[in-house]
Amino acid sequence: MFRNLIIVAFCVFYSYSIHSQQTAIFTNDLETFNKAIELYDNEQFLAAQSLFDRVQRQVQDETIKGDCAYYIANCAVRLNQQNADELMETFVADYPTSIKRNDAYINVANFYFENGKYSYARKWYDKVDESSLSRGEREKFNFNNGYAYFRNKRYNEAKKYFNRVSDSQKYGAQAKYYLGFIAYEGDEYEEANELFESVKDEERYAEGLSYYQADMNFKLGKFQEAIDMGLEQYENSSPMERSELSKIIGESYFNLGKYKEAIPYLTEYKGKRGKWSNTDYYLLGYAYYKQKDYENAIGEFNKIVDGRNAVAQNAYYHLAESYLKLDKKQQALNAFKNASEMDFSEEIREDAWLNYAKLSYEIGNSYQPVPQVLLSFIEAYPKNRNNEALKDLLIDSYLSSKNYKEAITLLENNKSFENKLAYQKVAFFRGLELYNEGNYDEAVSYFDKSLKEPRDPVYTARATFWKAESDYHRSYFDKALVGYKQFLQLPQSSQTPEFENSQYNLAYNYFKLKNYSEAINSFKGYVESSSSNGARKQDAFLRLGDSYFVTSQYWPAMENYNQAISLGSPDKDYAAFQKAISYGFVERDSKKLEELEQFNATYPKSIYRDDALYELGNTYASLERNNEAIKAYDKLVRELPGSSYTSRALLKKALIYDNSGKSEDALAIFRRVAKDYPGSAESLQAVSSAKLIYIDLGRVSEYADWVRTLDYVEVEDAELDDATYTAAEQPYLENKLNQAKGRFEEYLSEFPNGRHALKAHFYLGQIYFGDNDGSKAIPHYEFVASKERSEFTEQALARVSELYLTKKDYENAIRYLKRLEVEADFPQNIVFAQTNSMKASYELKRYADAVAYAEKVLQNGKIDNSIKSDAQVVIARSAMKTGDEDKAKNAYAKVATIATGKLAAEALYYDAYFKNKSGNYEGSNASVQKLAKDYSGYKEFGAKGLVLMAKNFYALDDAYQASYILESVITNFTDFPDVVEEAKAELAVIKAAQSKTNSSVETGDN
Repeated sequence: MFRNLIIVAFCVFYSYSIHSQQTAIFTNDLETFNKAIELYDNEQFLAAQSLFDRVQRQVQDETIKGDCAYYIANCAVRLNQQNADELMETFVADYPTSIKRNDAYINVANFYFENGKYSYARKWYDKVDESSLSRGEREKFNFNNGYAYFRNKRYNEAKKYFNRVSDSQKYGAQAKYYLGFIAYEGDEYEEANELFESVKDEERYAEGLSYYQADMNFKLGKFQEAIDMGLEQYENSSPMERSELSKIIGESYFNLGKYKEAIPYLTEYKGKRGKWSNTDYYLLGYAYYKQKDYENAIGEFNKIVDGRNAVAQNAYYHLAESYLKLDKKQQALNAFKNASEMDFSEEIREDAWLNYAKLSYEIGNSYQPVPQVLLSFIEAYPKNRNNEALKDLLIDSYLSSKNYKEAITLLENNKSFENKLAYQKVAFFRGLELYNEGNYDEAVSYFDKSLKEPRDPVYTARATFWKAESDYHRSYFDKALVGYKQFLQLPQSSQTPEFENSQYNLAYNYFKLKNYSEAINSFKGYVESSSSNGARKQDAFLRLGDSYFVTSQYWPAMENYNQAISLGSPDKDYAAFQKAISYGFVERDSKKLEELEQFNATYPKSIYRDDALYELGNTYASLERNNEAIKAYDKLVRELPGSSYTSRALLKKALIYDNSGKSEDALAIFRRVAKDYPGSAESLQAVSSAKLIYIDLGRVSEYADWVRTLDYVEVEDAELDDATYTAAEQPYLENKLNQAKGRFEEYLSEFPNGRHALKAHFYLGQIYFGDNDGSKAIPHYEFVASKERSEFTEQALARVSELYLTKKDYENAIRYLKRLEVEADFPQNIVFAQTNSMKASYELKRYADAVAYAEKVLQNGKIDNSIKSDAQVVIARSAMKTGDEDKAKNAYAKVATIATGKLAAEALYYDAYFKNKSGNYEGSNASVQKLAKDYSGYKEFGAKGLVLMAKNFYALDDAYQASYILESVITNFTDFPDVVEEAKAELAVIKAAQSKTNSSVETGDN
């Protein structure tokens, strides 16, 4: 209509112009102008713009020029040309008096409005002179301007314009609808409801109003009205609106306590952009909880991840209760712990903490010591009516938690709740724990602490016994003797588990003190009272035999050796050897020879075989059965060349030859001993014996030439060498070690290759070892080890390998351990060599070697469970490193049956690990729970177990448990950065997955 008025105006104007100016040019311009108007009306804007441009350039009349500029700019607007605004601005600037100026503003603004470009529209509406608009134009202006502000969410400006047309017949209903929406957005629900009511009969608004009115009634607490309004529109609503109505209806039923009715609608809600919030999960979970549908309640509650508000605290509390109803105590413990850490509701916090404390006592706690949990609750809530019962649990928890180290700290540092009986027991068990770890010095300090609180006589007796045991292992045998005697004198000693073997331990202590008569009495007392024929009784018969043997009571010694053999002692070869040589002391040489021959046939692999062959040769020699003696010596030298008896056997054989007139044969052997065993006692004796033969043969110069080839023999200085060495050895034997140290150093400085250099180096090594100066001891032990086998070789190898192990120099340690394994005569040194070669190989990542040594160790029937568990653990760890998890699984299963302390915790962790790998998530969690209850003192395995538990829960679709456990690990176990990093990685995966469905979950990308 606007455009038609313009055309009429132009027609009138031009009619007048034609009559006034009858020129051909003007007629042509008018014709072109009218053609452009026609094209403009037919929306052929580009063609029209071109003609208007031509007319503007040709015509002289300023009015026509202004009209052309007006239409050119209008065409540019409708063609969305980049310079449209500029053209319109130019028109306004160039033709300020044009009657089309206001029309231009309103026309352009309306065009932008109709095309949904509300920001552009407002720019031009702002230029309009409202006073020049007709009433109809003004109403449209106000509504369009209000709507443009509304669409840009500038509700205050929009409200001003909508209010101007709220009574308009044409725009009033629309204005009230939008004013109602503005009030709704501003939480002015009463006003919004009133405005919506005024337009509810308008068909075009009725459908949308039902949702808003339902929502407003809900927000006003008019829940039944909200339900009614929502249901009215529910079936006819769009899917998106139905989702929102489901939420309103469901929450309204929830607030009315109609949980059963709420559930179907709460479940129908699709969330905002496909995501629920923690509150949404809480409402549905609580509705299920109130219906006693605990499985579904848990399914919703445990989707509440990252909750840090009152809703989350409430949800976690009811989640914990739901878990308890289903007897899922570990899950309940975590949820109660989470709720107890929030303070939005103090009542919930206190009750959650109480339940967390009780469950910690019942099933264990990987996060913190159980006594600490109980004590912290009692201190935080001193007036809680459950505290008396909790105090009883606290006393018992010190023991049941088995985290004795933490328990001692709590008891010693918390004088407000002293319990001397609990302290006595905890100190005892901490001492026992340290004893089992081989830390005897510290163990004694805890047994002393226990004994200072003699509340329970049974634990007083037990602490007395184990203190004596610790003293025994520290070689304080006099102290240990006092302790054992005190134990046996206590009335309650017979009520302890230690009593059964106390006589055995006492007997060993007497044996170590060389009080053999008392050792005999105690060993006899033990074997007579023991009903078992196990390893301890077998060993008691052996030691009883030894005690008789060293006191020259050979017949009873043999009787007890026979008992050990008949009981199947693993040391029956030792018993058989001792029995054989005992016959020699009762002048039954023929029987001795028979037993020794039998020994060699029966025990061909015994470590005492060289002893037996040497003793056999000596016995034949003493009976002047020289050929048989030589055969025995030759067999020893041939079959056991590394034996410490080899040089002695050669020397004995040479002496037989010398005594029987075979001087040249004797000389050959003496020369061999001197060459092959330089510096040893045997080599010195060989040189001395050879000297006599050379003198007898009148070949003194030959002797002198030979001796000069031996760098450890200097004939001229022999007496000075001996004197200097004796001056050093004497204070050593008198335990004047500092004096001896200086003199040995002087001797070696003066006689570096002296006759006694080997012994001097060994004794210096011993002195430095005793001073804990390993770096100085090592060269001396290495000197001894580098020489031919001597009586000092075995101990030097053991000590030097021990020192390298202490320095974690595993390469050098293994070098000497390998020799020790082959050359050792003492069984304990062989076990030492094999077990430490096993550990050193593992540290050097030579896993095949580590396993090979571990398997050797396990073949030894004489080792105890601690060594067995060490070997199995090395097999297991090596298998894990090489990816052989089946082998590791079997090895850890064996460890679990015999290990204690840290190794038991490690085995239990891997039991959980392998169950997780096989998909047995419930079983894996049960193992982690046992780890928390029985081995809470081993924090690293506790932390690793929790990460494993989190993985299990996530696999069981319990994201809440998984994420909460991982967050707790990250917070509580910073001492183990590798475990924390693994927890962070797992948590990131879980949160990323949960954030896809839960709008309350924040990820690192948010």
